[in-house]
Amino acid sequence: MKKNPRIVIIGGGTGTFVTLSGLKKYPVDLSAIVTMMDSGGSSGKLRDELGVLPPGDVRQCLVALSHSSQTLRELFMYRFTEGSLKGHTFGNIFLSALEKTTGTMKDAIKQAADILHIQGNVIPVTFDQAQLCVTLVDGTVITGETHIDEVEAQVNRPRIKKAFLTPHATANPDAIQAILSADLVVLGPGDLYTSIIPNLLVKGIIHALQKSPAKKLFVMNLMTKKGQTTDYSAQDHLDDLSLYLGDKTITHVLINTGKPTEETREWYRQFGEVPVQDNLSKKSHTLLHGNIITRKTIEKNKADTLTRSIIRHDSDKLAKQILRLLSQ
Repeated sequence: MKKNPRIVIIGGGTGTFVTLSGLKKYPVDLSAIVTMMDSGGSSGKLRDELGVLPPGDVRQCLVALSHSSQTLRELFMYRFTEGSLKGHTFGNIFLSALEKTTGTMKDAIKQAADILHIQGNVIPVTFDQAQLCVTLVDGTVITGETHIDEVEAQVNRPRIKKAFLTPHATANPDAIQAILSADLVVLGPGDLYTSIIPNLLVKGIIHALQKSPAKKLFVMNLMTKKGQTTDYSAQDHLDDLSLYLGDKTITHVLINTGKPTEETREWYRQFGEVPVQDNLSKKSHTLLHGNIITRKTIEKNKADTLTRSIIRHDSDKLAKQILRLLSQ
């Protein structure tokens, strides 16, 4: 009996949620390797106050892969809008409570996966407590994912020169095994320095990616990100990624050809963010193009204190592009 192709998604946040939501509709073996460096919002508060690993990215992946009722999925994504729990999501609190009662995040995920009837695997990239840090080109060091992620619109931050973890973190063996046995590894979409690169900083991940015979696809972001990829072209994104992975690890790059509406572009302009310019050449990567942007805009929850993108990749269109590559 022919086995389903094995696809590994590396990232975190809404980008990974969108990718998993589309792919779970097909006969594929899915695994999500998730960053564990979140230090802002609900996850950051729970991490600081309870000493747990940040649950937010794990929660989004669990819900994306869930085949439970709509009510249960909505419950895990519910964000409190008032009282002392304002800003927290039920799913984050639930996962943190499970980690406390079971003793490990690994066991907490297993229990939550059973409750949500997920199809696939959610794999924390590490179980070590580590902070994401970056050094800017002017020598400034910024510690903490949330401080790297959140930049005021009027602030012109120098470019990021280098990202690192403190203390060092060692890869979850399950993440290494998933990468080595994959048919396709997908990096992104997601913020370059707070969703994708943090996974690559964990000891063992880059070596596994370089060793794996799988195709490696980088899904280019739709928009630049203030403070992380300000004024970045597509080639700039790829150049920064190559600083960590090496020039030949990524085999394919998928970039969107669809255009955001003028209203959407105007919303992003207030943050100094623009659509990523496609200036890629076919020197070392196979380039894939497609209109993979959704026409829907995402309305932000009023209790959410973090800045969120209002447009996404279209989960169905993205899934079809990924599966087309897999069949080649």
